[in-house]
Formats: sequence, structure tokens, C-alpha cells
Amino acid sequence: MKKVTKETYLNWYEEMLFWRKFEDKLAQVYIQQKVRGFLHLYNGQEAVLAGSLHAMDLSKDRMITAYRNHVQPIGMGVDPKRVMAELYGKATGTSQGLGGSMHIFSPEHRFYGGHGIVGGQIPLGAGLAYADKYSDRDNVTLCYMGDGAVRQGSLHETFNLAMLWELPVVFICENNGYAMGTSVARTANHTDIWKLGLGYEMPCGPVDGMDPVKVAEAVDEAIERARTGGGPTFLEMKTYRYRGHSMSDPQKYRSKDEVGEYEKIDPITVVKDVILEKKYAKEEELEEIVKRVKDRVKECEKFAEESDYPSKNVMYDSVYEQEDYPFLNHKPQ
Repeated sequence: MKKVTKETYLNWYEEMLFWRKFEDKLAQVYIQQKVRGFLHLYNGQEAVLAGSLHAMDLSKDRMITAYRNHVQPIGMGVDPKRVMAELYGKATGTSQGLGGSMHIFSPEHRFYGGHGIVGGQIPLGAGLAYADKYSDRDNVTLCYMGDGAVRQGSLHETFNLAMLWELPVVFICENNGYAMGTSVARTANHTDIWKLGLGYEMPCGPVDGMDPVKVAEAVDEAIERARTGGGPTFLEMKTYRYRGHSMSDPQKYRSKDEVGEYEKIDPITVVKDVILEKKYAKEEELEEIVKRVKDRVKECEKFAEESDYPSKNVMYDSVYEQEDYPFLNHKPQ
């Protein structure tokens, strides 16, 4: 694995803080009804993404996830201003404003969504890996899902074929404790989700999803296995989300005390403590990072606010391929 250095920690701190502030801003503008539809925020789970990115080769590896998907494409290299604009439904967004919160997409940065169907991305992740193996490329696909998605039949069908064909894919369950508002203990007679891999003889195991180092180590090992022909791995990242399942979630299934206990091991705070303990930076330098992060978020908001909405023609052009469609004479001749 690439060495975890002073620069790594400083980068983790800045990027995770930016993702957190980015999501906080989205929560704010959602209340103002500038972002519509559903909104699922990533607050608390940042170590999973930070550690994964450290282990990946961003020049060729792919990522696919569910609908809690705003900051992953940013980590993969997508301009955050375009992500913010997509959430606003603006023409400058990643899908010209037609995808919205749950469907961020950027094939040029090897990010394949953003999927609204629970568990729908799991077979697609295996499909991406199959394409790489078929084409004799040494790329690896990281396929993320929530703890609720592992109850879908698509996971078991995919695990079976992924092992049979030894696909270069890493399946990662981000177990944040609750599938919407339902705890793992209420959906199965076992709470160790990673053990689902045992039924397929798939290498699997639990990972501390609040520690980016632990995540990076586990994902690096899985990627190396996949890249060298060893097939898939299933990792259960035990993490936590500080906000509700979505912005419409009243969170009556958990107490403030429970959230407070997890906030004591907030991945951003943990990384900051290591930076200060190892004297990688002083408090004043970290304050500069905070200021820089806030300025970046403001730039994203300004870009989204000032961008235009897409014309109706864009919507029709995305639905109707036929150039001379009789009821919509809008395509340029």
C-alpha cells in the first residue's frame, strides 16, 4: 500500500472536511427548496471514501454506489461545482440537471453512479468488472452498498457469478447501523454482514469504517487480490451516519446520546488529532485549511446559483432519439 504520510493526513483532513461542509451546505439549501426531491447525506462516513481513494489507482479503477453519492465523484476527480449544479437541477451539472441528487454520474472519471434502486448497483458493479476481465484490462471496480441492500436477492446472484468468474471487483457494505430507520438486528438473525461472503467462499471481513487507515489497508489488500486474478472480496465497513437516512427522516429510531457517542470517534476529528499529535501542522495551519474549505463550498454554491436551468429541448432530446419526431419539432435541422 502507498505509505500513509504527513501529506496523506493533511489531504485527508482537507478533503473529508470539504465533503462534510459540502453536504452541510446541501442540507441548508434543501430547506430553502433550492434542491428538490430526496437528499441523502454522507456525514460521518467520510473515512470509508478517504481510505478507499488512497488504495485505488484513480487512472483506471472504477467506482459505483447507491444514492448517497454526492462526494464520491468529487473524490474521483469530478469538479464539485458541477456536482452542486446537478443537485440544483442546472444545465452545468454532471447530467445537465436531469439526474439530480441520486444519480450523479461521470464515466470520464470512472464514476458510474448514483443508483436509486436499492441494491441495483450490485450486479452493475460486477458487470463493470466483467467488462474489464473480458477485455483483459487490469482495472478493479469498487462496488458500494448500504446495509439494507444486502437483503436483496441481486447481491446473492451477483456474489455467485463474481466468484464463479473470478471477477476483479471489491464489494463494500457501508454499514451505518440503519437501513433507512431499521437496525441490522431487526432484518436478520445475524449482525455480522461480512459473513454473507462465507457462503460463496469469498474472502471477506469486517473493517473499522471510522478509520481511513484501516479502510485503506483492507481495500488495498482486496484491490491487489482482484488485480492479480484472485477474484472478488466482500468488506463490511462499520461506520455511522450523523444525519438521517434522508432529509425527510425524523430519526425517531435512535437517541441523541447514541449519535453523540459516535461523534466522539468522528473520522475528521480523529485525523485532526493525529495531525496535531504528530505535529504535522499547527492549529493556525488547520484554521487556514478550514477557511480554504469554506471558500471552496461558497464557490460551488455561487456557481450553482448563477447557472441556468436546462432548456426543455434538453429533456426531450434525452428521451426521443428520432430526429423527425412528429410532435416535437425542436431539434436543429
